Amino acid sequence: MSQRFEGTSDYVATEDLKVAVNAAVALERPLLIKGEPGTGKTVLAYEVAKAMGAPLITWHIKSTTKAQQGLYEYDAVTRLRDSQLGDERVKDVKNYIKKGKLWEAFESEVRPVLLIDEIDKADIEFPNDLLQELDRNEFYVYETNETIKAKVRPIIIITSNNEKELPDAFLRRCFFHYIRFPEEETMQAIVDVHFPGIKQKLVSEALRIFYDMRKVPGLKKKPSTSELLDWLKLLLVEDIDEKVLREKDPTKLIPPLHGALLKNEQDVHLFERLAFLARREGSGARPGQ
Repeated sequence: MSQRFEGTSDYVATEDLKVAVNAAVALERPLLIKGEPGTGKTVLAYEVAKAMGAPLITWHIKSTTKAQQGLYEYDAVTRLRDSQLGDERVKDVKNYIKKGKLWEAFESEVRPVLLIDEIDKADIEFPNDLLQELDRNEFYVYETNETIKAKVRPIIIITSNNEKELPDAFLRRCFFHYIRFPEEETMQAIVDVHFPGIKQKLVSEALRIFYDMRKVPGLKKKPSTSELLDWLKLLLVEDIDEKVLREKDPTKLIPPLHGALLKNEQDVHLFERLAFLARREGSGARPGQ
């Protein structure tokens, strides 16, 4: 199994991202990935697993997720009910223990990739509650009086959308990388991977509008890579010509099929207001220019 990540045919990884993945693997530390939504943080774990021929175990974190669930959960209620019914299963407590994602990763015979996705969604204590287990690669099961130790140290990728600050003690144990929003050249490569053979004039006009939109002050949610790809797909399906995107008429400042790019009414209203102002001034300038 290759232990170096060089990107994949489906995933355009920048040089600094490859360095970060390989550094975390070499140091045997969790890789903490931050970046605005839509920059490919979650997909990275899938691609690392694919590139390294490793099994992928995913743990998607919600606001209600507790660290203990990643280790195991003991179902005392079902055991009590079964004991009242005289069920034979009661004699073995293991029948009532549900293994978590960390347990699954620690049991793997080959080195797995464990994705802990959107860690900042959970309670602030969640990262601290996992410190010891991630450090030592083992944990204790009180109900069965056994220690679960990792057969091979998993490659751990943790993503965060920066919704809340993570504790210093947790950060110290991670190798950190911030995925910067792709520049036009990288974005062009991403588009080429998803739409091989797409008309380059259409792409260059679409990219110009996309980056112009991201520059507009006061935008509540900037369009992301995944939204650009959705928009391009629609432009192709609807056979929109690049001339339509090159339109200089100030009444048409909002691009066609903008519902793929603008995801809330405030941002749509913002562009409508800019179009109204441009009409009043009789200017053909686009927002962001």
